[in-house]
Amino acid sequence: MNIWLVMLLGGLITFGMRFSLIYLFGRFEAPETMRRALHYVPPAVLSAIIFPELFLQDGMLNISLENTRLLAGLIAILVAWFSRNTLITIIIGILTLFLLQFFL
Repeated sequence: MNIWLVMLLGGLITFGMRFSLIYLFGRFEAPETMRRALHYVPPAVLSAIIFPELFLQDGMLNISLENTRLLAGLIAILVAWFSRNTLITIIIGILTLFLLQFFL
C-alpha cells in the first residue's frame, strides 16, 4: 500500500507545481533577467542528456573512431546545420547509427 501512497503524492505534487505555473501565467511579469536565463534551459538539459551518450561507453571516455554513437552524432550535427530540419536530423542520425553498428 505504501507504493500507491508514494505514487499518489508524487502525482499530486507534480500536478500542483505545473498547475500553479499555468494558473500564474499572465498574472505577473517575469523579470528580463529570468527570461534570458530560461532561454538557455532547453539546450543545457538536452546537452546533459545527449553528451554522456555520445562520449561515454562503459563508463569510460571514448572519442575514438570506433565510437559509433559519436560518429552518428557528428553526422547528425552536420545534417542539422545544413538542413535546419529536426525530423530529417533525427532520421539521418538514427539511420547512420544503425548502419555504423551493422557494418562496424
